[in-house]
Amino acid sequence: MGRKLTAYRMEDLKRIERAAIQRAESAKTAQEIATIRADVLGKKGELGTVLRSLGSLSAEERPKVGQQINTSKSRIEAALEAAMVRVEKGRLEEELVAGRFDVTLPGRVVTMGSPHPLRIVERDVIATLLPLGFTVAQGPLVEHDWYNFGALNFPPDHPARDQQDTLFVSDEVLLRTHTSNVQVRTMCKQKPPVRVLAPGMVFRRDELDATHSPTFHQIEGLWVDGHTTFAHLKGVLRRFAENLFGPETRVRFRPSFFPFTEPSTEMDVSCVGCGGTGGGCRICKGTGWLEILGAGMVDPAVLEAVGYDPEQVQGFAFGMGIERIAILRWGVEDIRLFYENDVRFLRQFSGNP
Repeated sequence: MGRKLTAYRMEDLKRIERAAIQRAESAKTAQEIATIRADVLGKKGELGTVLRSLGSLSAEERPKVGQQINTSKSRIEAALEAAMVRVEKGRLEEELVAGRFDVTLPGRVVTMGSPHPLRIVERDVIATLLPLGFTVAQGPLVEHDWYNFGALNFPPDHPARDQQDTLFVSDEVLLRTHTSNVQVRTMCKQKPPVRVLAPGMVFRRDELDATHSPTFHQIEGLWVDGHTTFAHLKGVLRRFAENLFGPETRVRFRPSFFPFTEPSTEMDVSCVGCGGTGGGCRICKGTGWLEILGAGMVDPAVLEAVGYDPEQVQGFAFGMGIERIAILRWGVEDIRLFYENDVRFLRQFSGNP
């Protein structure tokens, strides 16, 4: 009886194997292959039914049938895998014939971007000053009046506080008009020595035209410790000018006035167009000089406002417009070009002047 059962089961296995391989060889879709796999190899498939009948066999017959089941299963799986490869290859060939992929077309060129000119200037200014011990700090764009004006020695009736010059959100909240608010916030939470650079976006009430914008960018610097002098200020700014515009660049300092510095100065650099010779240069209008930034020694009133003792520490501050430097560096004639995101304009800048 046992021999007949074994013979019967072995014949079942061969039949199931032959039928499954034939179905796999004729399958035309991945769905057909999946159906065959479920019908034959699934938990309720034909091979599974034979496997569950092993319990009715004798101990001697069971290993032989079990081995044959594993052999048949391996052959069926190999046939299904080969069928899947064949079907997938046929699908790709059909797509090529149908025109989905034209292998004769040239490859797509990946266009590399370039840094924005304003970011190039900001990066270069920071790289010039970081070796001197400066760190970079950021602050809020929407600021309280005290950080933007009050702590910086702007009197209540100063013209900068007028509605026609400053964009107010409420009576005491405004869009910052300079990045000096970052300097104030830094001093309020840090004791001297302080060396900080504050780059960022600022806002003024202004009409947008070729030379003006209600939104522009500044970078300001502050250096406060116990022995800083005006000579240190001049040395730092001379280094900045020579590194940014070239070692042949000359600088000059002119007296000026800012509420938060005393004494105050404006720094000019020799014209990037004529080299400082003047003549008929349209860039410097024949003067040979270009105004580049404002600076000065921090007013004692500002030091007192942030809790510093002006008898113990002193410092200097400077600030410049990033657009102004970019315009001089590359001869851009319309400030609006920096904000329009025209790739034809932006692609001209590779990071070098």
